[in-house]
Amino acid sequence: MKFILFICLLFTPQTIFGQNTSVINNESTLFELGNPNGKIDFLVIDPAPKSKKPLFLFCQGSLPLPLYFNYKKEGLSLFGGGLTNFNYHDIIKSYHLVVISMPETPVIVDESQLNDSYWYYGDSKDKNIPSIAYQKADYLDNYVNRAVAVLDYLSGQPWVDKSQLVVFGHSQGGHVAAKLANRYKKISKLGLSGTNLFGRIDQDIRQAKRDVQKGKISWQQASQKIEQTYAFYQDANNPEKLKNNPNLRSWKSFSQPAIDDLLSFNKPIYLVFGTEDIVSELNDLVPLYFIRNHKDNLTIKRYFNQEHNYFEVQNDGRPDYSKPHWNEVMNGFLAWALEPKQTANNN
Repeated sequence: MKFILFICLLFTPQTIFGQNTSVINNESTLFELGNPNGKIDFLVIDPAPKSKKPLFLFCQGSLPLPLYFNYKKEGLSLFGGGLTNFNYHDIIKSYHLVVISMPETPVIVDESQLNDSYWYYGDSKDKNIPSIAYQKADYLDNYVNRAVAVLDYLSGQPWVDKSQLVVFGHSQGGHVAAKLANRYKKISKLGLSGTNLFGRIDQDIRQAKRDVQKGKISWQQASQKIEQTYAFYQDANNPEKLKNNPNLRSWKSFSQPAIDDLLSFNKPIYLVFGTEDIVSELNDLVPLYFIRNHKDNLTIKRYFNQEHNYFEVQNDGRPDYSKPHWNEVMNGFLAWALEPKQTANNN
């Protein structure tokens, strides 16, 4: 009973913008949209959005991570798909910052319902395997469709400046952002971070080869791992296998290359990644495609000796969690996004 009262105090219903709107922790507004494939929850990081500003949509990465953690001792804590990795308050000075919940994932999750990696496993019998409901909803087109519904709704709000629309996606969210930019023509600037634009599945093959080069495994072992990857991807593209294993749906959809979506977007693009991130290892090839297609709307920013989440990498290859750089990454993108005009730049 105490827990219920606690949530009610911090999760206050409002009627200003519609029936399904609430304020959480006096820091964000939660919106709930009806949808044929399941309701869509999303946050605007503002307890009372009234000032007219353009939208900044942050597309989070993978796994059923809630937007808020409810800790037993500390109470509610915003995560927002990774917003707290950087100083998001700088963004909301110029934009309405929006983040959409993961499908089939509650906005607020109690600490007891999280696994050791802090994601929600729902009714799964194994804490390290997402619920079947999440697995069925975890595919690229679903994320894009949900984002379109959110943007369409927000574009009709009087406090939204429709002259700009910035979208930034990290990791898996970069795939969502790239396909969204191809489909949603109102997007004016696009940012992609730590994204493998050539598809998810090839990372396992490259990792096996890298492990050989580092002396961790033999070529015979790598060859076996690579053949297993081929077999797994064959299953992901087998309609009968997909029916019986919903987890394969995500692998099929997110292993499709996003480079064509990117090439079809004719507005400014900012591609950022850490040079030690195996996910982004092939992104140095992306400018070749733009050159071949006579396009000059791509800016690349490399963060040297940093991994997928922009921690510096130690000599043994492990991340040094005392040396984060997410603030620097996002501040760089924000400065770029706020410029009236961008020109292609590689760094």
